[in-house]
Amino acid sequence: MKSLSESFWTTSAVVVAISAIAVGIVVTAFELRVSGGTALYFIIWWTLLFAILPFGVRSQAETGEVVRGSEPGAPAAPALREKALWTTLVSAIVLIVVAGVLPLSGL
Repeated sequence: MKSLSESFWTTSAVVVAISAIAVGIVVTAFELRVSGGTALYFIIWWTLLFAILPFGVRSQAETGEVVRGSEPGAPAAPALREKALWTTLVSAIVLIVVAGVLPLSGL
C-alpha cells in the first residue's frame, strides 16, 4: 500500500480502477444500473472513509512535534492517500456483499 500511495496520480489511478471494477461487477452480476451501482458505491466509500480515518493517526502532541500555531491534537502524519486506498478496497468488498445480499434490482 505504501508504494502505491507515494504518488497522487498512482493513488488516483488505483482508486478509479478498483472502483470501476467493483461497480462493473455489481452491474453485471446483480443487474444493477450503472447509476445505482455508482451511487451505492459512493455512499459506502464516504461512510467507510470516516470510519478508517482515525486508524494509525498520532497527534502532534504525541509525537512531540507541535507546529507553532496549530492545534496540538492535529494529526502529525495522516497518510490520507494510503487511507484512500484502504477505503477503496474495503468499499469494493462491501459493495459486492451488499449488492448480493440486498434486493437492489430497482436501482
